[in-house]
Amino acid sequence: MKCKEIIEILEKEYNPSFAESWDNVGLLAGDREREVKKVFLALDVTDETLKAAIDFGADMMITHHPLIFSGMKRVVAEDFIGRRIIGLIGNHISYYAMHTNFDILGMADLSADILKLTDREVLEVTFEEGERREGIGRIGSLPCKMTLKDCALFVKEQFELPHVTVYGSLDTEVERAAVCTGSGKSLMKDVMEKKAQVYITGDVDYHTAIDAVAQGVCIIDAGHYGTEYIFMEYMRRKLAKKLPELEVSKMEVRHPCAVL
Repeated sequence: MKCKEIIEILEKEYNPSFAESWDNVGLLAGDREREVKKVFLALDVTDETLKAAIDFGADMMITHHPLIFSGMKRVVAEDFIGRRIIGLIGNHISYYAMHTNFDILGMADLSADILKLTDREVLEVTFEEGERREGIGRIGSLPCKMTLKDCALFVKEQFELPHVTVYGSLDTEVERAAVCTGSGKSLMKDVMEKKAQVYITGDVDYHTAIDAVAQGVCIIDAGHYGTEYIFMEYMRRKLAKKLPELEVSKMEVRHPCAVL
């Protein structure tokens, strides 16, 4: 089928109009008219994931994070982003990104499902029309009241992570939890206002974390990659169900950092 047909199906469920104004989503390189038989999924376009897509023989690559965020005045091999764009085009791979539109319309509930949150609501509302409310992150109740230590171990197990970073007394009991995949410190005001007892996200800096604890919110930093790599398997299953005629593969999970 053609690239534009795949895009139409994706955008029916994850409309780009829901993306944040600063974001860059959609077809970022390639030809909408190109025939696609093989699709490769990754969190980012890196040298490693691009090689894997090429080795797979992909006609189309779909990532969560956009390779191109801001305007570019030249595309040259000396620049690492330019090199990757050249690699995509040179290997006839159409490249599509679905970032904050997927965060809002897919990732938020997916992460809440993984954590088994009940009585959930949107953490930061970005769209409201009638009774419909969409936005980034979710807040709700954990399966049961637990200590912060047990909650951290629960998060680690549910997201299948090698490690998490925890701020707050490990004996603190928590039940009301907020989650935002990726980098979520900008939502701290919403976390406080909605009275979360623990906030699960990634990329939390030291001062933000200790200030949150001082205001009664424990922090579990599960990492940017650690909370968002779930995009790959989710989309693999989605495409396999909606477009069974395609051959779909994904990058294997490789956490970008190690704790020694």
